[in-house]
Amino acid sequence: MLGPGSDRRRPTQGERGPGSPGEPMEKYQVLYQLNPGALGVNLVVEEMETKVKHVIKQVECMDDHYASQALEEWMQNVLGQVLDALEYLHHLDIIHRNLKPSNIILISSDHCKLQDLSSNVLMTDKAKWNIRAEEDPFRKSWMAPEALNFSFSHKSDIWSLGCIILDMTSCSFMDGTEAMHLRKSLRQSPGSLKAILKTMEEKQIPDVETFGNLLPLMLQIDPSDRITIKDVVHITFVSGSFKSSCVSLTLHRQMVPASITDMLLEGNVASILEVMQKFSGWPEVQLRAMKRLLKMPADQLGLPWPPELVEVVVTTMQLHDRVLDVQLCACSLLLHLLGQALVYHPEAKAPCNQAITSTLLSALRSHPEEEPLLVMVYSLLAITTTQESESLSDELQKAGLLEHILEHLNSSLESRDVCASGLGLLWALLLDGIIVNKAPLEKVPDLISQVLATYPADGEMAEASCGVFWLLSLLGCIKEQQFEQVVALLLQSIRLCQDRALLVNNAYRGLASLVKVSELAAFKVVVQEEGGSGLSLIKETYQLHRDNPEVVENVGMLLVHLASYEEILPELVSSGMKALVQEIKERFTSSLELVSYAKKVLLRLEAATSPSPPCGEAAQP
Repeated sequence: MLGPGSDRRRPTQGERGPGSPGEPMEKYQVLYQLNPGALGVNLVVEEMETKVKHVIKQVECMDDHYASQALEEWMQNVLGQVLDALEYLHHLDIIHRNLKPSNIILISSDHCKLQDLSSNVLMTDKAKWNIRAEEDPFRKSWMAPEALNFSFSHKSDIWSLGCIILDMTSCSFMDGTEAMHLRKSLRQSPGSLKAILKTMEEKQIPDVETFGNLLPLMLQIDPSDRITIKDVVHITFVSGSFKSSCVSLTLHRQMVPASITDMLLEGNVASILEVMQKFSGWPEVQLRAMKRLLKMPADQLGLPWPPELVEVVVTTMQLHDRVLDVQLCACSLLLHLLGQALVYHPEAKAPCNQAITSTLLSALRSHPEEEPLLVMVYSLLAITTTQESESLSDELQKAGLLEHILEHLNSSLESRDVCASGLGLLWALLLDGIIVNKAPLEKVPDLISQVLATYPADGEMAEASCGVFWLLSLLGCIKEQQFEQVVALLLQSIRLCQDRALLVNNAYRGLASLVKVSELAAFKVVVQEEGGSGLSLIKETYQLHRDNPEVVENVGMLLVHLASYEEILPELVSSGMKALVQEIKERFTSSLELVSYAKKVLLRLEAATSPSPPCGEAAQP
């Protein structure tokens, strides 16, 4: 473990210890040594008096030149891994809150880990925090100025990381107490950093130019002025003189040559999966394997839905969640498998467990700006949601997927694929789930209006929109002032694509739902406008789908609700709707629902056309 002051010394053998420059090693007992590194070894030692443990670099040299090389090796290996770990935490929106040397654990000479992640949860009591901050000035010296006031953000971790880098680069000319006072002074006077950077330059500290650019950007008093962890990685490993970053090279692992990979992947599905499992840590192998699977004939994939293959693909996505190419290829493969399964086995159901959905959601969080990935994940979730129970839809809602869809519909109107897949997934969620929070849905009608205005001749977009409108009307998420607009859009969609039975069904269901609760919506259906009235459209729909009982039933349901309004009855009579309803009654005698609808409408129409009784005479019941 990098303990208090443990990262301060680069002692030459038998000469200096971890305390202050020139401190003798006789004060320490060597507990064990880690694997040898360049120019020396890492020793785990314990102070004989205090029993505090340290990790030190025992350098087999006597001059500062070789000691500087040892520091450079340390920075290359350890800092890269710390950046990788912190970048991953911030990517998951986790704040470490207590980043300091003692929370960086060496697990071998080449690998380290961050610990004390519980601080993210435990630091919730402000009073206790203030007491700890006052009682422990050394350890709290690593913390950002705002953190001492119980205010934490990703930028708080950046300050702490900057303090660690500063400590590692100045340890050859500053002891522990001086370094602590420096860290504390930077909270009020960041100008004191300039003197230290100048001394580092004079002493030719390794990579001083990189750190001279980096540290002032990390150690800004105002958190909003500090750079992000991605900026730190870029400055250190892309713009700077460091050779490589763990973020991009996974601990300097060598790539498997493509020729070797292709040879290993020449077998059947089982052998390919075996290769993927054996080389699970190599993203390039996973990519080539999945591309090979994408080219295989359907009869070799183990359809309808090969569970072992899906499990391996999902595991690959989890292991390489930040490798975009892996995520894209994996989603393509899952869509391919599902598509082939539905073609050859229409009744097949895709097993969609929590691991699959959480992995897909993680892919969205990892690559929020990647449109092709977004579209594929939306499509996968839409298909699997419609096949599973409402518990899956509820789980996705709790994960904030509704808000995610609405955000992207609003921000990506210019992208047809995002809008189509987003509306499709929204329909699937509304169809199968119990909506606990309806507030976000109130903005959907206006969003769909914008989508349809952007794509006025797109049948797929209109079909998805009609489905969503229908479900929103059932949920009561369409406001009264939006009724006329929604009715107009539903009628427009029917006119656009009367041949699409699903669109027509959902549009008439939506119209019936709105007309049932609003006479204003009923008038909007029957009024004569450009393109004709809704009543003439009903006749056209019936003639086109007269052999489709489901469509006729939804048309009948709309007519029942229209006929419930006295003011609408004359329009129904004048448009000749009585003959159409009579035909429906005679043609669909086996459908109790349709016959019932027809009888109700005919009764209302007959009452409307019956002569009024003479004045003074009571009408017959």
